[in-house]
Amino acid sequence: MPQMGESIAEGTVSRWLKELGDNVERDEPILEISTDKVDAEIPAPASGTLVAIEVAEGETVEVGTVVAYIDPEGGAPDQPTAEPAAAEAAPVEQPVSPPAAEGAPATEAVPSGGAPGSAEDRLKTKSTPVVRKIAEEHGVDIAAVQGTGHAGRVTKQDILNFIESGGAPPAEPSSAQVSPAAQAPPSASAVPAPAASAPSDLWKRFYGEVQHPEFPVRDADRVEPMDKIRRLTAEHMVVAKRVAPHVHSFIEIDFTAIDGVRRALKAKWEEQGVRVSYTAFVTWAVSRVLRNYPTINGTVSGNNIIYRGNVNVGIAVDLNPGLIVPVIHDTDDLSLAGIGRKIVDLAERARDRKLQPSEIQGATFSITNPGVLGTTVGMPVIPKGTAAILGTGAIEKRVVVVTDPETGGDSIAIRKRCFFSLGYDHRLVDGADAARFLAELKELLDDFPVDA
Repeated sequence: MPQMGESIAEGTVSRWLKELGDNVERDEPILEISTDKVDAEIPAPASGTLVAIEVAEGETVEVGTVVAYIDPEGGAPDQPTAEPAAAEAAPVEQPVSPPAAEGAPATEAVPSGGAPGSAEDRLKTKSTPVVRKIAEEHGVDIAAVQGTGHAGRVTKQDILNFIESGGAPPAEPSSAQVSPAAQAPPSASAVPAPAASAPSDLWKRFYGEVQHPEFPVRDADRVEPMDKIRRLTAEHMVVAKRVAPHVHSFIEIDFTAIDGVRRALKAKWEEQGVRVSYTAFVTWAVSRVLRNYPTINGTVSGNNIIYRGNVNVGIAVDLNPGLIVPVIHDTDDLSLAGIGRKIVDLAERARDRKLQPSEIQGATFSITNPGVLGTTVGMPVIPKGTAAILGTGAIEKRVVVVTDPETGGDSIAIRKRCFFSLGYDHRLVDGADAARFLAELKELLDDFPVDA
C-alpha cells in the first residue's frame, strides 16, 4: 500500500484491474486504491506475472502492507510452498514489513492429505494477514469458512460472521477428496435470520386476508454501508459545521457583459483549444478580489489567524455520486484562458480518479456551482481550513429594470442573471467585509474586461 500523502496512514483496495495469472508490464495500472485524500490507480513496479493477491477488494490496510506479488520469472500463481523464485517476487509497492510481522501465520492451509490440491482450492485457503490472525486467535480453520471473496477467498467479514454464528472447527475429512466449499458450514450471512412480520402478515392482522387498496405494500428498506467518499464527506461536513459559525450573504450578478466577452473571444479560444465556462469567469474575478480581503482568504487556527500568502481556489466537481474539490494553485497568476484550461483538466481527471494528492490540498477559498443542475441559490458548507465559500446559482433570463448610463432613464430589459451566496466563518469574517467583497465581485463581473 503506497504512501499517498504525509497524513495518510491507510488505504482501501477499491478494485483489482488484473487477475491472478495475468501478465503485467512495468508501470501498467494494476489496482485502484482509495484514501482519505484521493482515489488513484497504482502501477506495477515490475513486469511479470501476478502470482498472489494479499488484499481483497474493499479491504483497508496500513501503508506499507504488501497487497500483491509479481513474479518477474512468470511463475504459476499461488504456489502452496515458498519457492526460491517466489521469494524473489516483486511486491506491488515495496513493503515496510512482511505480512508475518502482523502476527499472522506465514504458511497456507493445505488439505490434510498433504497434497497441494488444485489452484482453485489453494486460492480459497489463502487470505489476508488480518484474516489469518483472527482465525489463529479463535482456533478456526480457514478452510472451514465459506469465502465470499474472489474465487472463494475468505474475507475479514466472512471470518467474523463465522465466529459470531458459533461455527466449530470442521470434522476430519474422509479419504475421498472434498472441496473446501463442500466442507465448510454455512456462514452467518447464509443462516436465515428470524423472520420479521412480513407486510402480508400486517395486512392480515389489521384488515384480514384482503389487502387494503389505499395502502399498497412497499418494498422493504435497504441498508448499505457508506462508500469511502460518502463517509469522508460526512465526517468533514460535520466537523466544518460544528467548528465554524456559518453566515451567508447573497447578491445578484448580471452576466450580459460576460456573454459579450465570450462572443468576442470565442474564435481565439477555439484556435487555442480552450473551453472557457462561466465558472472560469467567476474564478478569475474571485482570485483578483480576494487579494483585497485577507480575512476571507485566511483561516482561524486556535486563537490565531492565518493570512494565506497564496490565492488557491478549489472548484467543487460532482462525481455523481460524491464530490471532490480539486485546487487551482496561485489562481491569481493565471489568465482567464489559463483558468479555463485548468478547470477542464482537473474536472476530467477528477471524474477519472486520476488526481494527485497535491491537487486536492491547499485551498484558501472554494467555489461550488449547484446552478449547473438548475438550483436557483444554495447555502454551501465552508470547507475545514478555510474561511469562506462561494455558491453560484443557475444563470437564467430575467426581466429587470435597467438604467441608461447617458440619459439616466429606466427601462425594462431581459438580462441573464444569477444569484451568488457567500458562506463565511463569522469568527473571522464580519458581515460588512462579506458585503464589500460581494459588491466588488459584482462590479467586476457586471462590467467584465475584455482583456482579462
